[in-house]
Amino acid sequence: MDIIMLASLRHWSQSRFSWLLLALTAIGLEATALYFQYGMELMPCVMCVYQRIAVLGIVAAAFIGIANPKLALMRIAGGFLWIYSAYRGIALAWEHTQLILNPSPFATCDFFVTLPSWFALQDWFPAVFQATGDCSVSQWQFLSLEMPQWMLFIFSAYFAVGLLVLISQVTTSKDD
Repeated sequence: MDIIMLASLRHWSQSRFSWLLLALTAIGLEATALYFQYGMELMPCVMCVYQRIAVLGIVAAAFIGIANPKLALMRIAGGFLWIYSAYRGIALAWEHTQLILNPSPFATCDFFVTLPSWFALQDWFPAVFQATGDCSVSQWQFLSLEMPQWMLFIFSAYFAVGLLVLISQVTTSKDD
């Protein structure tokens, strides 16, 4: 890995703009999901809702970074939440992809979103987090890829960039 690239990433991660950009991309994904649900009348399934929550984790990570990007602890905490959320998103998108591409009566998703009572988003915001669709039904394709396949790509990109940003936090730089 090029030390100059890592130093540049570290410097870039110390600006609020970079964390705001991360937040805006994730908020854009959430808005797109709501457009698919309400504009195109696609029914979100349980796996879709869980992926929305993973994207919200990336939004939360961005807000941690925005709070004080000059403080290494905040950048590292935001980076860990960013990577964890992207990792969970990859796992969820992969499982969802398998349900669509390899349908089986033995491999299904839950009928209802099951979150802890202290984080019951499906009860607090049912318009966004209540599942009404079937995980194994294909509702949308673009360039012959299903929506969870696109999300797999998106979460993988978030993971790769987040990992590089986190690694850059432990590299030394002459200007720090």
